[in-house]
Amino acid sequence: MISAVGRVLQAFLRTWGTSEVMVDGEEAIEAFRLAWEEANPYDVVFLDIMMPRMDRQAALKRIREIERDQTPVIMITAMEDPKNVVEAYYRGAATSYIVKPVTREALEAELVKLGVVPT
Repeated sequence: MISAVGRVLQAFLRTWGTSEVMVDGEEAIEAFRLAWEEANPYDVVFLDIMMPRMDRQAALKRIREIERDQTPVIMITAMEDPKNVVEAYYRGAATSYIVKPVTREALEAELVKLGVVPT
């Protein structure tokens, strides 16, 4: 089942290009790995700090093991979760984060800041 945050992100990203929403961390890692191996990597990855079936730090670590810091990873977090944001930056090499509730303006500003352009 796709989370509410996943649906919001997918709706906002329609004007920027194609997006995929995974139901949990394990599915996200597998999709990321396959895209990387097929030489069709993602332009950006959004990871909700609250993911089922896999700790978000473990998911971020596995992404970094696959591609070694080349793909921007934006963590989506609740405002009252600063500990996980700090861990994502220092332990997992997250690129940035957006605080829930996600707005179109915040999402677009972050994508522009990272140099991800609409297709």
